[in-house]
Formats: sequence, C-alpha cells, structure tokens
Amino acid sequence: MSDIALHAAILILAFLYSSVGHAGASGYIAAMSLAGVAIPEIRPAALMMNLGVACFGTWHFIRGGHFRWSLTWPFLIAALPFAFLGGKISLPPQLLGVLLGSVLLFSAVRFLFPSKQNKDDIRPPHVLIALISGAALGYLAGLTGTGGGIFLTPLLLFAGWATPKTAAATSIVFIAGNSLFGLIGFSTGSQAIPWHLASLFPFALIGGFFGSRLGSFHFSPDTIRRLLAIVLLVASGKLLSKAFPPDSVSPPPTTLLSH
Repeated sequence: MSDIALHAAILILAFLYSSVGHAGASGYIAAMSLAGVAIPEIRPAALMMNLGVACFGTWHFIRGGHFRWSLTWPFLIAALPFAFLGGKISLPPQLLGVLLGSVLLFSAVRFLFPSKQNKDDIRPPHVLIALISGAALGYLAGLTGTGGGIFLTPLLLFAGWATPKTAAATSIVFIAGNSLFGLIGFSTGSQAIPWHLASLFPFALIGGFFGSRLGSFHFSPDTIRRLLAIVLLVASGKLLSKAFPPDSVSPPPTTLLSH
C-alpha cells in the first residue's frame, strides 16, 4: 500500500468507524499493517488518531442526546489507570502481532454479527460489575493500542445494558479516556512516539468529524459494518501470518523405521 493509499484509507476508516460510535483504532491498525508499518509503531500511531477522532465523536453523540453518565462513569473511572498501565508495557513484536491480529479478528466478527436490543430489555449493570469490566477492558485497550470500545460496545449490547445508540455514546467517551491514558503510558515507557506517522493524524480528524456527525443523527450502520469486517479480516490474516511465518514452523521430525 502506497503512502497516498494509506492516507486515503485512514480518512475513509475514520469516517466509517466514527459513524457507528467508534474511533477507528482497529481499522488504523489494519491499514498500517497492510501498508507495512513496523508493528511496534502501529500501537502509538493508532492511539493518537483514536484520541482525536474520539473527541469529535464524544461531542457529537452527547449533542445527539445519546450519552448517559450514570452508565459510563464506572467503566471509565476503572479503565483509565489500567489503560495507562497497559500502555507502558512493551511486548515482543511477535506476541504483539498475535494480540493485534486477534483484536482485528474479534472486531470483524463483532461487525459481522451485531447485536439487536429492545429498549424494554435494557437493565444497567451493577456498579461493581461495571468497575471490574472497565478495568479489564482499559488494560486491554492500552496494551493493544485501541480505545477498548470495540470490546465495550458488544458487552453493553449482549448483556442488555444499553441500546445501540447509548452503547455507541458510552463507548466513544470510554475510547477517548483510554486512548489518552494509553498514549501517556506509552510515552513514559522505553519506546519513542513515531512522529514520522503524524501526517496521518489530520486525515483521521477530518474523517472522524464528518463520520461522527452523520452517524450520531442519520446513518444506518449495517452496510458500513460489513465493509469494515472485510478489511479487518484481511488485516488480521496478514498480522497473524507475520507473527507465524511459514519458515518459523519446523517440520515434524522424521522417524526412521528399521525392518
């Protein structure tokens, strides 16, 4: 993938993801992995773009009247310190590739099989359950360079804790906080921020602004989810194949039988 294609992909992915209440980290990871960006540089670059897009999404979904602070605060408060801790950890490239590839695969499945909720079935979680869930998802967010929304949204929907629009609003605020603390944690670690990828940031912001604006008021997300799932499946396969190249698998030992 050329530089022009990568920048265009970031713009489109930010638009599509933000329209369904996400900031796009898994999509950015997918695009950068397909473009051949070094695996250790993918996580901080995704977090930077995620943070900018999530800020726009937060503004638009709150203005759209979908945000519920009573649902969001336990997840967010518990997640922030753990996102910081996860961001500080530097994993070996192979292990990080497996983890990122698994995140993309999970994201693709989540987009292919969205959950449908009836407003009458909604029951907010107990605060303690929300705190524990938030801590676990925050740590995973910092570790993988995502905002955690790709995990929080299906949890909210599958557990019957929120409607799709409320889940999107909760997730985008959760993503903003986790991305910020994950990026701070990364910057205090031993690895450097890949500033040479900063040219991707404005493209993510533009896509995120318009996508979240349209998504919070107008869009039906079904077609977008299917398209994103295809991209994520391809990138997941590429990351996992890099982590397990064919020549890294030793052939089984040959047993010689004497007759």
